[in-house]
Amino acid sequence: MTKEYKTIIEISGPLMFIEKTEPVGYGELVHINLPDGTTKRGQVLDTSADVVAVQVFEGTGGLNEESGVVFSGETIKLAVSKDMLGRILSGSGEPLDGGPRIIPEDRLDVNGSSMNPYSRMPPEDFIQTGISTIDGTNTLVRGQKLPIFSGSGLPHNEIALQIARQAKVPGSEEPFAVVFAAMGITNEEAQYFMQDFEKTGALERAVVFLNLADDPAVERIITPRMALTAAEYLAYEHDMHVLVILTDITNYCEALRQMGAAREEVPGRRGYPGYMYTDLASLYERAGVIKGRKGSVTQFSILTMPGDDITHPIPDLSGYITEGQIVVSRELHMKGIYPPINVLPSLSRLMNSGIGEGKTRDDHKAVSDQMYAGYAEGRDLRGLVAIVGKEALSDRDQRILEFADLFESRFVRQGRDEDRSIEETLTIGWEILSELPEALLTRIDNKYIDKYHPAHKSN
Repeated sequence: MTKEYKTIIEISGPLMFIEKTEPVGYGELVHINLPDGTTKRGQVLDTSADVVAVQVFEGTGGLNEESGVVFSGETIKLAVSKDMLGRILSGSGEPLDGGPRIIPEDRLDVNGSSMNPYSRMPPEDFIQTGISTIDGTNTLVRGQKLPIFSGSGLPHNEIALQIARQAKVPGSEEPFAVVFAAMGITNEEAQYFMQDFEKTGALERAVVFLNLADDPAVERIITPRMALTAAEYLAYEHDMHVLVILTDITNYCEALRQMGAAREEVPGRRGYPGYMYTDLASLYERAGVIKGRKGSVTQFSILTMPGDDITHPIPDLSGYITEGQIVVSRELHMKGIYPPINVLPSLSRLMNSGIGEGKTRDDHKAVSDQMYAGYAEGRDLRGLVAIVGKEALSDRDQRILEFADLFESRFVRQGRDEDRSIEETLTIGWEILSELPEALLTRIDNKYIDKYHPAHKSN
């Protein structure tokens, strides 16, 4: 028989404290019956010999000592089904699109289960996003976790939507799905996301979780776990290749800080909990490819760096866990360039595993290295020009300087709906490299110059 306890002794922010009268498990789901007949849900945060601390998902408004608390004996679970594809759900998994509740094929713990490192397969399959600065110079590989480091006011949401629309594995007929989770976004942003998904048809192969800014912070903590649970189900039960896009991890971490303050925990760096690294790892490490399973989970996590500070705890800790980062540049955005991705601080540690002959093209690595080197030198020369003037540069340096401008205007800049194949990306790379004397192409083997250089191909 289920017991209901009316032993609430304190309510503090999103937390509720109940005198304990039976053994209660950590993370256990709680049902709270209010005097007006409504029900709220919560989760056990902490338990001791005398008191149980519960975080309330819908906020503690309306709760009082007359409210009844029922411990369910199970953890938070998500009702999963293949019918989730094409649905828009709240951060706690409730339908937002006016459709019926999902009839579950299974109910899965949102915390998932840790992936045995021995069972992991090294990621090696190229994913084409249609964005040249990612595909050409910071390639995404199936099973990788690659965050986007952005700043307030930059078009990271547009980039996320473009990736959600365009991502695919070239030449593969295997089922591909997108799980999109937005945390702490405004109602206007939510409408923008929903309209874009519906207008472009991307919703047909997507599951969308939306947690709004006015939703309780506690719900923000379970939203990414809901999304990753749905992704793992589609990947490992239905053999789909799933791309998970999480935006914005900064809002998630702010919710963690808020919960830590409510629990009166000793704060760590800049007030964030000391366990934030472990908590972020519990999200990021749910990406991967498992031996013997056809499906995979790939992660794109978007985080806005407070004050554009890449040393801030959130991007800093994320960088230690993930396999690289894509950096969105305010300088390029101010120039009117979209997508404003700066390839110099960006990095994909698994790029070399997913490119080359049979995957993208044999000249991919050489072209990427040469463009990176030329652009880096050109950026340095801009600083010199500001001091001595362009006329003081040698002919070689002026060519490098022009290459940097060409790289931004032709390779980096592209349309918001422009879906470039890897062949088109590499062709554009060769076209701008052909503006440099062949003697400067020191990072490209002569066999690739003879095969792909526009001056030789026309012969």
